[in-house]
Amino acid sequence: MHTSSAMRFTRSLPFGANLGDTGVHFSVVSRLARSMKLLLYEKVTDTEPSDIIHFNKEDNRWGHVWSLFIDGLKAKQLYHFQAEGPFEPNKGLRFDGNARLIDPYAKALAGTFQESNDGIIRPPKCVVIDDEDFDWRGDKHLRHDLSKSVIYELHVKGFTASKTSETQYPGTYLGLIGKIPYLLDLGVTAVELMPVHEFPILAADGKESAIKNYWGYDTMAFFSPHRGYAHGKEPGAQVREFKELVRAFHQAGIEVILDVVFNHTCEGNENGPTLSFKGLDNQIYYMLERGPYYKNYSGCGNTVNGNHPIVRDMIFNCLRHWVYNYHIDGFRFDLASILSRDQSGNLQANPPLIEQISEDPLLADTKIIAEAWDAAGAYQVGSFGSLAHGNQSIGSQRWAEWNGKYRDDVRRFWRGDQGMTGAIATRLAGSSDLYSHSGRGPQSSINFVTSHDGFTMNDLVSYNHKHNEDNGENNRDGDNNNFSCNYGAEGVTTNKEIENTRNRQVKNMMATLLLSQGVPMISQGDEVRRTQQGNNNAYCQDNAVSWFDWRLLKRHQSLYRFVRELIHFRKSEFTVRQPYYLSGQPRVTGGPPDISWFGSQGGQVPWNNGLERSLTCFLGAAPPTMEYEGSMHNVLMMLHGGWEPRDFSFPAVCHNYSWRLFVDTAAAAPLDIFPEKNGPKPDLNKPLRMGPLSMKVFLAEVR
Repeated sequence: MHTSSAMRFTRSLPFGANLGDTGVHFSVVSRLARSMKLLLYEKVTDTEPSDIIHFNKEDNRWGHVWSLFIDGLKAKQLYHFQAEGPFEPNKGLRFDGNARLIDPYAKALAGTFQESNDGIIRPPKCVVIDDEDFDWRGDKHLRHDLSKSVIYELHVKGFTASKTSETQYPGTYLGLIGKIPYLLDLGVTAVELMPVHEFPILAADGKESAIKNYWGYDTMAFFSPHRGYAHGKEPGAQVREFKELVRAFHQAGIEVILDVVFNHTCEGNENGPTLSFKGLDNQIYYMLERGPYYKNYSGCGNTVNGNHPIVRDMIFNCLRHWVYNYHIDGFRFDLASILSRDQSGNLQANPPLIEQISEDPLLADTKIIAEAWDAAGAYQVGSFGSLAHGNQSIGSQRWAEWNGKYRDDVRRFWRGDQGMTGAIATRLAGSSDLYSHSGRGPQSSINFVTSHDGFTMNDLVSYNHKHNEDNGENNRDGDNNNFSCNYGAEGVTTNKEIENTRNRQVKNMMATLLLSQGVPMISQGDEVRRTQQGNNNAYCQDNAVSWFDWRLLKRHQSLYRFVRELIHFRKSEFTVRQPYYLSGQPRVTGGPPDISWFGSQGGQVPWNNGLERSLTCFLGAAPPTMEYEGSMHNVLMMLHGGWEPRDFSFPAVCHNYSWRLFVDTAAAAPLDIFPEKNGPKPDLNKPLRMGPLSMKVFLAEVR
């Protein structure tokens, strides 16, 4: 038992548990709590605290901050808070004097939910962390230019959980370190990690849930790396191992972007458990509906009240924590439109939190990416972060966005939908229709065809319909609008013609993605046709359905080569990743226009012909810059989204250059891509036969 002489009030900031020279300072906010306790534990397996310390209301409270310092405590100390106050759900108050509460600022959790015979929920314990106890070996943020980035979205566990990964530490941060050589060979510049913030491993009652949480979009502690991805079992092991992961990625020249979920928590709605925020300040942390109920803009039971000053500061301090203590290079904000809502749930023109993130000097070198929609109908693709103040746009150029329109337009064009030539041209050119009005460039468009949410690339070309039966919701979950096609058979087939079409379509979409202006993002395993067996919502499939099957690398080695060589070409070729919009005018005197469009016959594009499914794009080489050395190329792309063969003619401008074939998605490997840029020369005076659903790319070197 700690005596009063071992406890003293020192300061109210920073919040959480912070290590001092001789002990630990604890600080927590609760506006309406009548009393506060600190529960200390000796072991992770303890069901009862070894010590209970009462905050003195006179000496340990400053405003709404409960704060004290305890001498003698060290790093790895385990603790909970416990708050007593009114339980009046009709007023939005849900204090429970018996609840063991996770510190909102906890830097690590240990253990899991313990079984309860007395009705008291015993969540994982908070861990005191020494933030300075790690040798970064001089590591710094890489600061890659976003316009030069190639992002690879992956799940920490799923990337190596399969036995086929042949890693020493499968399903962990350390296991992922072992796969960095693969990612280096592929050529990506950044990994976007699906949530690593703490989320429940078991259900809140301590028992195995019928539906497991695999993706991790169910945050329990925003400042804590997920303990389930650590190999070590001692309290705080995940902190050390995650830092080792970031350091290893940086040594390889690869940035680390975190997918962060500030839109809801795992506490659910009025029927959910009291684990942390509900038991400290339910009215503050959540948007409430008629007292006892929760607004549900997230589709997950509750909505974080992100623009309340207390919550806003927590989110802001959390981002700083990950940048400063973990050297994180960027963030992707899940359902980010929720962060634009005020405390009543209305979308704001100038959300304080968005502006604060945009303008913060410590975050100035980090990439900030919005999923610019939410589950309640807000859709802000093209306008997220555009904070209009008079004629100026404050901070808007800081925000990039997942471009959902790019995803849909590319899928529809290559499926052969009518009327998509104008849309595919706009997406190839960087989506100026969405971003130019707010002063943003093509790098604001995070281009993707697939992500964790939806079909994999393989399943996009193998299934007409979702197959989520194993999720336990009678196939009602998941999006019904996938713009997919199975090309003659639902799922796996031995039909060679269908398989050839599927492989060609994957190459078509990969080539489009990696040759478009903007920033490409690839979902893990698409480069080797990873399948989820038609499941387009595998959030609960912690098994082979979701895990990366590394045998696919051998089975689809030719596709892997195709994608790898396209990535390396993109990184070396400024023409396909320019940081400004193309104008249709020459960049240098006597040079070709920076972009030109032609119909299949080499003349004007019949833009208003809804039946047209063919398009030719000519990219004039960008002039040399201080950043660029080496050869440069004019790029000619011929896209045919029709289901029948068609003859294309070379535009007249092509006769001024010497061309070589670079990509032919209809050809079998290795003739589908020529990484040495030494493909055959075309006869510019003869029609070029394009097979159904195919793409050809030619290069002309400019010296």
